[in-house]
Amino acid sequence: MIIPAVYITVICAANLLVAHFGPWVTPINAFVLVGLDMVLRDILHERYGLLRAVLLSAVAGGISYIINPAAGIIAIASMVAFIAASLANAWVYQLLISKPWLKKSNAGNFAAAAVDSGLFPVIAFGAFMPGIVIGQFVAKVGGGFVWSMLLRKIR
Repeated sequence: MIIPAVYITVICAANLLVAHFGPWVTPINAFVLVGLDMVLRDILHERYGLLRAVLLSAVAGGISYIINPAAGIIAIASMVAFIAASLANAWVYQLLISKPWLKKSNAGNFAAAAVDSGLFPVIAFGAFMPGIVIGQFVAKVGGGFVWSMLLRKIR
């Protein structure tokens, strides 16, 4: 139960930080918090299945909204982007299911980072922001790699 709780807490923290500080904090969030979430999602996917991992993203969006209704659009953007990214991640992860965990986790996270980075700012801020998209993507891939190295033993 610790990993699902950490997963939801980290998503909520990321959503609330963006709601409070705006788009400029998204690359920092992407490296530290979303990179962690992507790796935790891989662990959850492997332990509990894709459906439960996706459901946890929806729960985190709902909790973010309850904690701070002003973060509503951020929570919705996060939920939509995380669910779409989870599906992209799962597709790549399953294609590589027989490969070593670090390989399938990072390849899946690369796909998830592309989807999430493209969707989130458009929904959250109502505009395509190339600098934010590129910054988020690079930060998510880098953060995901660092977290996958740190957490590979607990999977």
